[in-house]
Amino acid sequence: MVFTDRLTAFAAVSFLLIVIPGPSVLFVIGRALAQGRRAALTTVVGNTLGAYVLVVGVALGVGTVVERSVLVFTALKLAGAGYLVYLGAKAVRQRKSLLSAVADDGPGGQGSARTLWEGFAVGVANPKTIVFFAAVLPQFVDRGAGHVVLQMLLLGLVFNVIALVCDSVWGLVAATARSWFARSPQRLGSVGGVGGLTMIGLGVAVAATGRKD
Repeated sequence: MVFTDRLTAFAAVSFLLIVIPGPSVLFVIGRALAQGRRAALTTVVGNTLGAYVLVVGVALGVGTVVERSVLVFTALKLAGAGYLVYLGAKAVRQRKSLLSAVADDGPGGQGSARTLWEGFAVGVANPKTIVFFAAVLPQFVDRGAGHVVLQMLLLGLVFNVIALVCDSVWGLVAATARSWFARSPQRLGSVGGVGGLTMIGLGVAVAATGRKD
């Protein structure tokens, strides 16, 4: 259905995009520093699910509307940016309670379902991924071969598998560094604050960048 050369080329382009830290990666790193390994990996899963919803949207034609409409794109971008700022501020406020979270390796006192949802929300509102799926993914589809929707879903699955692996590595590395900070309550509080500030800064950057047309 999708020729091997197209699939390979898309996987290569996807990898180059994914390994460059963007909103999702930085959010995972911030979550790993603020709340630990379990929260980071749960966030990665949520991000991946959110990104695949974008794939489905593009495959069904919704991506064209987002890509062509400045209003829709901007609204989605600002919603994602605002949510990042909110989560960052929350992490900063809760930084003093991180020591108990490390003791049980839990996600900072909140359930995994909520952590998954927060990751999903960031993944589905990631401007970098929206633009990629709306403008780049369709170029790798062989429309002459038919089954266009299935081709897009397959290409999107390839992207998300690569993202799942790469983002998990980022999260695990950041969580490992956090374990060293956990030896001191002051250091742990500092890294929780840094993780929260990272998310706030990321939200501001997302809001300030992107399309100007």
